[in-house]
Amino acid sequence: MNSDKIKKGIKSAPQRTLLNALGLTETEMDRPLVGIVSSQNDIVPGHVNLDKIVDAVKHGILLSGGIPFVFPAIAVCDGIAMGHEGMKYSLVTRELIADSTEAMAIAHAFDGLVMVPNCDKNVPGLLMAAARLNIPAIFVSGGPMLAGKVKDERLSYLSVSEAVSRFNVGEITEDVLEEYEKNACPTCGSCSGMFTANTMNCLTEVLGMGLRGNGTVPAVYSERLRIAKQAGMQIMKLIDSNICPKDIMTEQAFYNALIVDMALGGSTNTILHLPAIANECEIKLDLDMVNKISDQTPNICHLAPSGNHYIEDLNEAGGVYAVMNELNKKNLLHTELMTCTGKSVAQNIYNCEVKNHDVIRSIDNPYSVKGGIAVLYGNIAMDGAVIKQAAVSEKMLRHEGPARVFDCEEDAIEAIYAHKIHPGDVIVIRYEGPKGGPGMREMLNPTSAIVGSGLGESVALITDGRFSGATRGAAIGHVSPEAAVGGNIALIENGDIILIDIPGHNLMIKVDERVLEERRSKWNPKAPRVTKGYLSRYAKNVMSGSSGAILN
Repeated sequence: MNSDKIKKGIKSAPQRTLLNALGLTETEMDRPLVGIVSSQNDIVPGHVNLDKIVDAVKHGILLSGGIPFVFPAIAVCDGIAMGHEGMKYSLVTRELIADSTEAMAIAHAFDGLVMVPNCDKNVPGLLMAAARLNIPAIFVSGGPMLAGKVKDERLSYLSVSEAVSRFNVGEITEDVLEEYEKNACPTCGSCSGMFTANTMNCLTEVLGMGLRGNGTVPAVYSERLRIAKQAGMQIMKLIDSNICPKDIMTEQAFYNALIVDMALGGSTNTILHLPAIANECEIKLDLDMVNKISDQTPNICHLAPSGNHYIEDLNEAGGVYAVMNELNKKNLLHTELMTCTGKSVAQNIYNCEVKNHDVIRSIDNPYSVKGGIAVLYGNIAMDGAVIKQAAVSEKMLRHEGPARVFDCEEDAIEAIYAHKIHPGDVIVIRYEGPKGGPGMREMLNPTSAIVGSGLGESVALITDGRFSGATRGAAIGHVSPEAAVGGNIALIENGDIILIDIPGHNLMIKVDERVLEERRSKWNPKAPRVTKGYLSRYAKNVMSGSSGAILN
């Protein structure tokens, strides 16, 4: 066992004395030591219940002969961090989570790990750590929040963001806004739509690193505790069989994840996270692969923000395995792959039929024949840009209009609320990329302001930043190269005509190349916005959004 280096032989006497100090018996020292990485904290709604999940995992480990040890991982609530400087710290925590987990696991010689994340960055961060460490590991999330309700309307966190704009334009009263505010997020758990956290938890099932229901069973269901106990028991089987993350997260497993992502209409943030996780597995995922998979994968789910269904509905309709089984009716998945269940994908999804074809459409009757995410290219985004095409109105799939340029998110929001944005405009928010932000802030507030102001079917937004999984509309993010390194997005001027052709995967500024070169000769890099601390170090080392914003 890996832990023998701190438990066995004369040389390990100093380590054993410290294990004695923990109260461990000789019997316990003869058993596998299993780390439980808990993202529990008291400020993130998706994490306040993780102490219960961790206790259940402990029970499972103990039942199967292991010895559990809990240690923490940090987690930022993207919703609370949204719209202020705190959002600069969201994406960057992914690397901190991976690095700190690596440090704890190696320093203490654990034989296996149970990862207990839930929200946006700690799921991919811990998947990165699992791949990097490559010791037996399994995931069990805290589960999704139930949808809120006001009268007959079902709500999520996004409903409140958009309601702010509806109030600002006089569409609703302050009393209605307050009613939304108090009822949109009724339970603990990751926010209730197919936003980033829930997308990543669902894809953890597809990658083979989480048990059935990991992505969809609501946080408040007792079934969630049973899954946690099962995960605790299953990690012992993985340790006994020495099945490690790189045995599970193969190139074909990432291919499966992208296919299911397209079918679900998941968050665009997956196009940052999956390449970063694959990189830790020494596998390269490029953006060209995304379009190829999207073109052959039907979009069969429209969960919020794309539609009116929520994660609890997906769970009741059969969950992720039912989606996979539906896709496999046309042999779209690699089904021979090993998973953390100890069984193959084919064995996992066998007989997992769809229970509600309103929620999970038949593969023969999809919402669209193409997947939920597209990558656009052109002289604005030579290395690519990403859009959640499943959440775009048909009216905006092709759009041409004048640029309205802003060098930060706050200035764009101010212009929207001041009614300075008009139908047909294309808002450009730049210097918000991984280096320029720094930290590649999510842009839920401006997109919610656009939709809430009634401009969702007439105004587009492009940025070198990124979008919340809750974003809907013609919102194009991850523009690469970013403005801070001299990408062409830095050269756009007010009034330039921008062409957006989502089906054609095209994003162009209709300006002669000679004019762009003249502008480039006059362009100078902006001074760094942050000059000290972790953000400054991050900005110096982070790579392009097109590479997953990994650190060099």
